[in-house]
Amino acid sequence: MLASERKLPVPEGAEKRLYVREMFSAIAPRYDVLNHVLSLNMDRLWRRRAVRLLGWARNPTGRYLDICAGTLDLAAELTRQPTFSGEVVGVDFALPMLERGRRKAEHIAPVNGDALALPFPAGTFDGATVGFGVRNLASLDAGLGEAARVLKSGARLVVLEFTTPRTQPLRGAYLRYFCRLLPLIGRRVSKHTDAYSYLPESVLAFPDPDGLSGRLREAGFERVAYDLLLGGICAVHVGTKP
Repeated sequence: MLASERKLPVPEGAEKRLYVREMFSAIAPRYDVLNHVLSLNMDRLWRRRAVRLLGWARNPTGRYLDICAGTLDLAAELTRQPTFSGEVVGVDFALPMLERGRRKAEHIAPVNGDALALPFPAGTFDGATVGFGVRNLASLDAGLGEAARVLKSGARLVVLEFTTPRTQPLRGAYLRYFCRLLPLIGRRVSKHTDAYSYLPESVLAFPDPDGLSGRLREAGFERVAYDLLLGGICAVHVGTKP
């Protein structure tokens, strides 16, 4: 095992919640630029894939939720679909992130709220997305449970999340970039001392795609499946509310 493959400690529970909120609030001004640069713009393609899998075309006038919405890139991608005329609610507990994305598209309602206690009644939404956010939750199971609670029967949850390639030599090359070069670039551009060291650490500490699929099933989702993207750098998960 490479030294860079070790699962490093990340904050947990209430400590993690506070750390993540403060970190994303601090890096909000450079967040979008770094996302595009560090992913070589692949993050745009991944979001388009997530929107296609949401199944919004079955109800293009419906109400959809983007959880851990950040700067609203994923919410904006949905609203840009040619025949979409519904509403997207983007919820995030880091207000500076929402403020950075407020002007990206019409028909987005930004809500400053916690994914572990979503401020919506049960059965409110026709579908939901999470883009690179479940890994940052203080409680993964509580967050998935809340997503299930606010969805209507038959609605889909689509989750984009980083993972690591399973086979060599891609795995070794990627981990060297992810654990060594990426934190250096992120630190210099964002001016945050450890935000982009937290990123690889949190990915390595997070359940793999099979593990996350199991947690989605435990949260009550059915027809759970995932695809690996770009050789396993990212995974897109889909589950349906019974």
